[in-house]
Amino acid sequence: MRALKVLTVGMALLIVLGSGALVAVIVHRMSAAPPVLAPETLAVTLDEPAGTRIAAIAVVADRLAVQLQGGGRDRVVLVDPRSGAVAGRIDLAH
Repeated sequence: MRALKVLTVGMALLIVLGSGALVAVIVHRMSAAPPVLAPETLAVTLDEPAGTRIAAIAVVADRLAVQLQGGGRDRVVLVDPRSGAVAGRIDLAH
């Protein structure tokens, strides 16, 4: 009879510890940051004169603003990242 009591208490303890571990894992996974997705590759061909270089790239709303220098006046080309198409051009006067 004593062995049955020890076995019952042991199994109850295992159930409590297992439930606590399960709750801890669920809480840890819910509080963790979302996984970082690999960036997609965007291939864009800009029809620019020789000597042009990219000075900076920035995200503006839903466009990429690419600042170009050299090969003429400084300018900014707006690129649609979904299609890779040039959405607009802005000439920068000195």
